[in-house]
Amino acid sequence: MEGSTGPTLLGFDVIVVGSILAGVAALAVMLAIYTAVTIKDPMAKRVKALEGRREELKMGLVTASAKKRQSLVRKNDKTEKIKSALGDMKVLQQSQVEDVQQKLAWAGIRNKELAVLVIGLRAVLPIVFGLTAFVLLYILEIKPDWEMKRVAALGLAVFIGYKGPELYLQNLAKKRSDLIRKGLPDALDLLVICAEAGLTVDAAFNRVARELGRAYPELGDEFALTAIELSFLNERRQAFSNLAYRVNLEAVKGVVTTMVQTEKYGTPLASALRVLSAEFRNERMMRAEEKAARLPAIMTVPLILFILPVLFIVILGPAACSIADAFSGGIG
Repeated sequence: MEGSTGPTLLGFDVIVVGSILAGVAALAVMLAIYTAVTIKDPMAKRVKALEGRREELKMGLVTASAKKRQSLVRKNDKTEKIKSALGDMKVLQQSQVEDVQQKLAWAGIRNKELAVLVIGLRAVLPIVFGLTAFVLLYILEIKPDWEMKRVAALGLAVFIGYKGPELYLQNLAKKRSDLIRKGLPDALDLLVICAEAGLTVDAAFNRVARELGRAYPELGDEFALTAIELSFLNERRQAFSNLAYRVNLEAVKGVVTTMVQTEKYGTPLASALRVLSAEFRNERMMRAEEKAARLPAIMTVPLILFILPVLFIVILGPAACSIADAFSGGIG
C-alpha cells in the first residue's frame, strides 16, 4: 500500500495509535504525580471557616440572618394605618391579633404584621360581599325566580366574606402540616445519624435542613430557621419553643419536648431521638391500620349504590330476558 508508513491493524496505523495511547498514559501519570504532590489538609479549610464563624458570632450578627430578621420585624405603613383604623373602631383586640398570628405561623407566613390585615379583611369583606349580593339579587334581579333563596344567598355571601380569610389560612396550615408530617420520620433518622456522628444540635438541624430541603422544603425551612435561632438566641430552649409555635403537629411538639429535656438534663441525644423515631414509626403504622380498618365501612355506600345494581343487571338480566321471551312466545 503506497500511503502507509507502518504496519496496520483493522485499517489503523499501529504506530500512530500506540503513540496516542502512550501520550494519554504519560498525561495520566503526570496528573497523578501533581495531585499527590499538591495534596492539601482537608481540615485546614474547615478550621478556618469555624474561626470565621466564631468571629461573626462574637460580633453578634451575620449578614444573611440580619437581613432575614429585619424582614421579619419590618413594619408596613399600610398595616399601621389599618391597625389605627381598627383601633379607632374598637374592634381590634390583642387576643384576636395573637390568635391570627398563630394561624399565620401555622400557614408558614412569617410576617406577624399581616395579622392586622387579616382582621381588617374579616371586617370589610362581609360588607363588600353583602352589598354586592344585595345589588345583584334585589336591585338588578339576576335571579327573579328566587324568593327565599335570595335571603340564603345573601347570608352565604356575608358568611364567606367573614370566614373566607380564616378558612384560607386553615387550608394552608393543614397542607403545610401534612407535608411536614410526611418528612418528619426521615428528619428524625437523619438527626439520629448526625447526633451519633458527633455534630452539635444546631449543626445537626442545619445539616438535616440542607439534606431534606429539596424533598421536603417546608420541613427544611423550619429546621433551618431553628438552626439559626439556636445559634443566636440567648436561650436555646426558646428556639425549640418557637419551632413548636410555628408547626401545628403533636409530633413536632414531642420532638421539641425531647430536645428541651436533653438540653436540660444532659441525656444522650441519639438514644432519645431513636426512641422518638421508633414511636413515630409505630404511630404511622397504627394510622395506616386505622385507615385500612375504616375502608370496609367507607366502601359500603359505593358498593350498594353503584356495584350491586350493575352486578344484579349482569347476573339476572339474561334470565329476565329469557323469561320475558318465553312468556311472550307462550301468549302468542
